[in-house]
Amino acid sequence: MTVVVWIADDTWQSCVDAARAHAGSDFLLLHVSDHDVPGAAHGAFAGLFGRSHPDRDPGTRLDHLAADHASQILEAAASRLGLPCTTSARVGRVEHEVVAAAQGASLLVVCRDADHPGPRSLGPATRFVVDHAPCPVLLVWP
Repeated sequence: MTVVVWIADDTWQSCVDAARAHAGSDFLLLHVSDHDVPGAAHGAFAGLFGRSHPDRDPGTRLDHLAADHASQILEAAASRLGLPCTTSARVGRVEHEVVAAAQGASLLVVCRDADHPGPRSLGPATRFVVDHAPCPVLLVWP
């Protein structure tokens, strides 16, 4: 059994705690960095300053910061899980990357975006993942 655990910045602890109940599974801890912010910085820099100074491109710096952040949060999640696992840091449209990573999984663990019930408890990315997941989804309260 493969359990994919979506490691989102604000709610990852709840997902990891819920996933721990499936000990004996193969765990994949997944963090996805949205490509929009570095992409916008790349575009703004190219539009304003041209391509003559690629060493000053703020998008590259944002890419590195996102990679460092993903590495740190995945390391913390693996430590909290306390079970053998693999980690994956992806960049792209968050909801699409999560659904793609869940292909062939037995379970996808995701967390609600808010502490209150109702339609706003799932943000757009989480709603997309819940609606399009190719496997059963465990929806966890933060």
